Amino acid sequence: MKGRQVVLGHLFGLEAAALMQDGQLIDLLVASDPLTALAPGAICRASTNRFMKGQGGVFLRLPDGQTGYLRDRKGVSEGKPLLVQVAGVAEDGKAVPLSTRLLFRGRHALVTPGAPGVNVSRSIRDEDRRDELEAIGRASLGDRDHGLILRSVCLDAEDDDIRAELDDLIELADRVCAETVGAPELLLDAPTPWELAWMDWAEPAPDAVEEGEDSFDRCGVLDAVDALLSSRVPLPGGSDAHVEATRALVAVDVNTGNDTSLAAGLKANIALARELPRQLALRGLGGQIVVDFAPMPKRDRATLDQVLQGAFRGAGSETTLVGWTAMGLYELTRKRDRVPLARLAAASGDS
Repeated sequence: MKGRQVVLGHLFGLEAAALMQDGQLIDLLVASDPLTALAPGAICRASTNRFMKGQGGVFLRLPDGQTGYLRDRKGVSEGKPLLVQVAGVAEDGKAVPLSTRLLFRGRHALVTPGAPGVNVSRSIRDEDRRDELEAIGRASLGDRDHGLILRSVCLDAEDDDIRAELDDLIELADRVCAETVGAPELLLDAPTPWELAWMDWAEPAPDAVEEGEDSFDRCGVLDAVDALLSSRVPLPGGSDAHVEATRALVAVDVNTGNDTSLAAGLKANIALARELPRQLALRGLGGQIVVDFAPMPKRDRATLDQVLQGAFRGAGSETTLVGWTAMGLYELTRKRDRVPLARLAAASGDS
């Protein structure tokens, strides 16, 4: 189907949402219930467990006996409860990554306690509308020590709808931020995939929203997921890449296939660079990533660097392009913000 589709359904028996564009899977959200009780975005009251001397971090006690890790322990006192938000997905046997910077998500806005100011999405360029939205945000905040980020969907949204959501989000932030005393407790669960789809895929507006028991099959999502559960990534011109996750890192290998021309390596590498952000996001892969690009002249690395920077600029997840190693490999890191798709499939017995 042509156009932009939001598809709500189930995958591996779990609530899931898919974003399709002209028949291609662009984004995929799947509930992480089988693998973690604390999905990214959940807010908890935690208590100090153990400081990591020389590393700057601290282990925290979370609800139900779970352990979290906070990299920056600035302002953390031993034995004192603090509010934290789950910042990513823990690997097997490791602590849950946490942040003390809380974020309350909505369709029209994000509320950021302790980071005051009203910011309007840069994609809204109409100065009059920006001024109107900033005034709405400031009036809603009053004298609170919260910040607001007004999202791009606010451009054409009704002011009353924006105000109503802001009132609810700010009240929620006030209530949660006051819960600073007591034992470790889950204060706010993470949004579900359907809720996230409603909040994050509103702009540009979808051409259709598909629901129903067979929605994923009917819209081609299941076929796309089957391809993602394979390591192979087909690329134009008969080339391909293989993406394989290990405990230490994610390894990516690029092959030119039957093309033996002088430009084959660069063409395959550029194709993989453009596709890599989507593949990593859909597969739920992050951490350390190492790419073994196809052979090409060193003078072409600058061109490939520019393609990589452009591809990851709008990828949406925190990514650091580290660069080339002495062995000619390319290194990058990506935030682990989702459960790996293959782990969810294995947990459900569908691998």
